[in-house]
Amino acid sequence: MSTPVNPYAAPTAAVEDIAANPEADAIRRAHIGHEASIKAVGILYYLGAVVLTIGTVMFLQSDVATSIGLLIVGVAQLFAGWGVRALRRWGRVLGCVLSVIGLLGFPIGTLINGYILYLFLSKKGRTIFAPEYQDVIAATPDVKYRTSIVVWIVLGLLVALVAAAFVLPQLAKPGR
Repeated sequence: MSTPVNPYAAPTAAVEDIAANPEADAIRRAHIGHEASIKAVGILYYLGAVVLTIGTVMFLQSDVATSIGLLIVGVAQLFAGWGVRALRRWGRVLGCVLSVIGLLGFPIGTLINGYILYLFLSKKGRTIFAPEYQDVIAATPDVKYRTSIVVWIVLGLLVALVAAAFVLPQLAKPGR
């Protein structure tokens, strides 16, 4: 016999333990900021690939070898962005190679690529690119990185400055 249903009883539902794996949760929370920075580097590689590839194709140099070399670097950046965003070991290796080349861009390129190498080669970076970390990510889908409001404000100001750098010279042209 079935039990009678009480329509006035509180609803019952199976509640899963949110922290099913507290060790994985602790590891992910300890590394989430570093992981977000590494994934941001992947976006920079995508951006560099697009700019370099389109720029090379649009403005083919008279030196075909230089154009082919720049195109190869652009394609390498595209693959590095993909591998780094997916946290694959080969993406880390390719990113390190590109960052070592980028160290030659003194002084800004040296600083940026030095920081990228730090992200990739530090203890946290090695942990994030380890295959076991993929299991940690799978076990903690609820752990997300939250960007602070200060970063969004700085990013907005940077975008506004870049936009102004393109628009203001056009407005200042004589004959307008």
